[in-house]
Amino acid sequence: MPSNSNRSKFPVPHALPSYWRKQVGPIDRHRSTPRLPSSADIVVVGAGYVGASLAYHLVEESARCGRKVPEIVVLEAREACSGATGRNGGHLKPDPLLRAASVLSTHGKEVAEHVASFEARQIGAIKALVKREDVDCDFEETRVVDVCLYKKGKEKIKADLERVVDADISTARDIGYSEDREAEQVSGVRGAKSCLTYDAARLWPYRLVTHLLEKAVSLGVNLQTYTPVTSVSPAATDAKDHRWLVTTPRSTIKTSIVIYATNGYTSALVPEMKDKIVPVKGIVARLVGKYAPRLTDSYMMRISDYEYDYMIPRPDGSVIVGGAKRDFFRNLNDWFDNSDDSSLIKGARRYFDGYMQRHFYGWEKSDVRTEDVWTGIMGYSNDGFPYVGPAPGRPGQYLCAGFSGHGMPQIFFSAKAIASMIVTGDTENVDLPVPYRISPARWSQPKEHVSLKLWREIVESEPVRATL
Repeated sequence: MPSNSNRSKFPVPHALPSYWRKQVGPIDRHRSTPRLPSSADIVVVGAGYVGASLAYHLVEESARCGRKVPEIVVLEAREACSGATGRNGGHLKPDPLLRAASVLSTHGKEVAEHVASFEARQIGAIKALVKREDVDCDFEETRVVDVCLYKKGKEKIKADLERVVDADISTARDIGYSEDREAEQVSGVRGAKSCLTYDAARLWPYRLVTHLLEKAVSLGVNLQTYTPVTSVSPAATDAKDHRWLVTTPRSTIKTSIVIYATNGYTSALVPEMKDKIVPVKGIVARLVGKYAPRLTDSYMMRISDYEYDYMIPRPDGSVIVGGAKRDFFRNLNDWFDNSDDSSLIKGARRYFDGYMQRHFYGWEKSDVRTEDVWTGIMGYSNDGFPYVGPAPGRPGQYLCAGFSGHGMPQIFFSAKAIASMIVTGDTENVDLPVPYRISPARWSQPKEHVSLKLWREIVESEPVRATL
C-alpha cells in the first residue's frame, strides 16, 4: 500500500494562495507582543476557525461565569486563517440526513437527534454572531440542492430519509425530496436521480475568522503568527504553576493548559493521533463568466460513493466548486496523509473546466471558465467524527480537531464546549454529541481509517476510469 510516512506533518511554507485570502486583513501577520510571553494560562495552537472560536468562547465564558479572563496565547505557524478554513468552499452546510441515519444505527435516536441538531443550530448561532458583531463576511442563509447522480446513492438516500423521518429526527422535517424527472426540474442538473433540499448558509470564511481573532485580541488575547509549535513536552516534575512547555523557534512558553486547534496537523504534536487524524488534501476552484445564468441556491453533487462536489454562488456571480475526486482518488499518495498545500494535485484543474456546462441545463453555451484553483489540508478522523475534549494521559491538554472536511457546521459549538470545560471544570455537562467525545477506548484502540477503507473497496471493485 502507498505510504506517506516520510512526509512532514507540519504546515509547509509558501502555501498556494486561495481566493478567500486574496484580500487579507491587518490581523493576518499580527503579533500582539514583540516577544513571546514566558508563560500563559492557556496556549491555543492554531489560528483558524477552531483557534479563533476557542479564543472567542474562552473570553465569553469567563465573563458569563464572572471570572477573570485567563491569559491566552494563540500560536499560528503561518498567517492567521491560512489553513483549511481559509481554503474551503465557504459552505456552512449541516448534514440533516446521512450522518443522523448512520448514528441512528450505532447510537440510537437520542444521540442521532443531538448530532443532527448540533450542526443545524450552528446556522442560527453564526447568523446571530454576524449580526451582533457586525461581521462583514457575506453571510447568507440559503437552501442546499443536494443532487444524487447515481442509482445506488439514490436508493440509500431514500431509505435513510424514511428511517430518520420514522424516528422523528427534527432536521428531517424540513427536507424536500424529489426523484428522476422532477429531480432534474428542481435542481436544473442533467441526469439527477434524486434531489434533497434543506436549509444552510454560506459566507466568506476568512473574514469571519479574522473578525473573531480581532475581537479576541482587542480583549487581551495574545496572537502570535509565524510562530510554529515544534513540540509540547512535560515541565519539570517540581513545577507548581505549569505542567507543559510549548516550544517554538522563538522561545518556550510555560502553561498548564494546551488546546490543539490543529486539525490535519494534529499528529505532528500528538503522536497518539497518528492514523486517527490524517491530513487529507483537497481541491477548490472559482469559476467566472460574464454571460452565465446565476445560481441562487448552494449545491451538493453526489456522483458516486466517493465522488461528491459542493458549490456556492458568490454575490459577484462567480461560483466556488470543491471536490474533483474523480481525477485523483485512486492515487492515494496524492491526497491521503498529505499535508503539502504548496502545490495542486496533478491534473486537478482540468476537472473544473466546463464543469457548469457539463452538469447544468441552460449553461451549455455560457462562457464560464476556471479562474482560480487552490488546495487545502483537512483533518480526516478515522471514524468520521471530530476528537473534542480532554486528551487521556495528558492532563491539561485538549483536542478540538479532526473535522473531516465538514468543520463549518461543527466547529463553533465544539470550541464552545471546550471553553466551557476549561472555565467551569465540568467536562461532562456540555453541549457536545457523544460520538465527538474522546473516551479512553476511542483514544487508544486501533481502528481502520474510514477513508482508507473506502479507498481500498473502490480500488478493488472498480476498473480504472479514464479521465477527461
